[in-house]
Amino acid sequence: MKRRNAYGAAAATLAAIAVVGSLWSWRPRIEPPTHDGKALRWGGDAGGGAPYILDRGPDRAPSGFEGELAADLAARLGIPARFVQKDWDMLPSDLARGDIDVLLNGYEWSPQRERKMASTLPYYVYRLQLIVAPGSSLRDWDDLRRDRSGRQWKVGVLSDSAAHLFLKKNYSPSDLKIVALSVEGSTGLMNMVRNGTLDATVQDNLAAFYYVQQGHGFADLRIVGPSIEPGHFVLYVRPNDGELRLRLNEALRAALRDGTLRRIYDKYGLWNADQDGLLQAMENWPPPMPEPEQSFADFLALLTRAAGVTILLACGAMPLAMLLGLFVALGRLYGPRWLNWILTIYVELLRGTPVLMQLFVIYYLLPVIGVKMEAFWAGMLGLAINYSAYEAENYRAGLLAIPRGQMEAALSLGMSLPTALWRILVPQAVRLVVPPVTNDFISLFKDTSVCSVIAVVELTSSYRSLMVNHPQYMLQLGLVTALLYLLMSYPLSLAARRLERRQH
Repeated sequence: MKRRNAYGAAAATLAAIAVVGSLWSWRPRIEPPTHDGKALRWGGDAGGGAPYILDRGPDRAPSGFEGELAADLAARLGIPARFVQKDWDMLPSDLARGDIDVLLNGYEWSPQRERKMASTLPYYVYRLQLIVAPGSSLRDWDDLRRDRSGRQWKVGVLSDSAAHLFLKKNYSPSDLKIVALSVEGSTGLMNMVRNGTLDATVQDNLAAFYYVQQGHGFADLRIVGPSIEPGHFVLYVRPNDGELRLRLNEALRAALRDGTLRRIYDKYGLWNADQDGLLQAMENWPPPMPEPEQSFADFLALLTRAAGVTILLACGAMPLAMLLGLFVALGRLYGPRWLNWILTIYVELLRGTPVLMQLFVIYYLLPVIGVKMEAFWAGMLGLAINYSAYEAENYRAGLLAIPRGQMEAALSLGMSLPTALWRILVPQAVRLVVPPVTNDFISLFKDTSVCSVIAVVELTSSYRSLMVNHPQYMLQLGLVTALLYLLMSYPLSLAARRLERRQH
């Protein structure tokens, strides 16, 4: 019977994969939203800061050069501009869903984005710049390759940005470790360089000029090497919003010819010789579109590797959480009163604050006092500490469920308190708490997704990145991701049931 169940589960898994594969070329036929002509709802992330967007509150238009550009374009269209705050890496999905009409926030043109969205003419020519800490030995781009001492550099970038793609294309994983983050913004990455969490960051030259060269908060950092890899910032609209795209293109041409663009860029110190080529770039837009290189097998391989990271995180964090939780429970029940108070605060603090905040403290704040660790180990430690509070309560309940007479009998036979605990009470408590501990283990598999905020590339992080870059496959990628989570967690449920049966 057990073998038959195993065969059935394997057959169901293969069937699910086959269904996902057959759906790969399928597209849901849903009428996409279009611009209503009442306002220019433009989406961006003010968390990235200047010089791009500075949100000045709900009653005031954003400043920053992109805020002023949006206001000028809307005025030329004869409609009001309305800023919509969104997460930077999710802007393409927000655009497709209809939450915004225009994506405007330092989004580089790329063939992948052009296949899913419609770009306007470019509004800025950017280059990539390498930024390092004051005492860094990095002097140029070539120095990023592993030196003779064998050191692997850690370089931070915004997830799925041009800098991210450039590093992946031009440097081997043995040379440097790419730390791709999505919520920190340019200033967050520069802070990580400053406190030593990162060796360097690659940003577009706008951020480098404004924050480092012009001294807006990061004058202590250094720009090294030349500006390289020129590219273009563009606005994106939905593919079916052709009329809006044409009107925006006309407005951009007019703003460049009458000097409005230069006036805005000069205000923030961003006009340079590269912008003299904007008009020519507009005349030859868009660039050639190469054929896509990735297939369903490539995406499946990426998700499978990310699932392996999820398994390592969960299987490393849960035993630590169980061991720590057991000691916390014993300390609360059998330790001195002062220890009980301390451990009670520990449990309530961890249960009363989000795991996301705890990860931020471990990964971002501890380096300020000199405690640094890799993102993977920080994620594992954060999950273990968070879940130890819940495991402590499980074990405390299990210990309290054991009749008090057993401890009294053990002590009367001459056992010491530690011996009585480890030989009499703890084994019974462990058996009693198998169901809740197993449930927590299953939950931990899913909570590993939180580690994506500190650049751990686990399953949910990989799915989110693929979804952003290939939204046409959102449903299929989601099905694969859900299936992988199910395959990881279901064996735990079977193991828990088997352990429960053996207890009775």
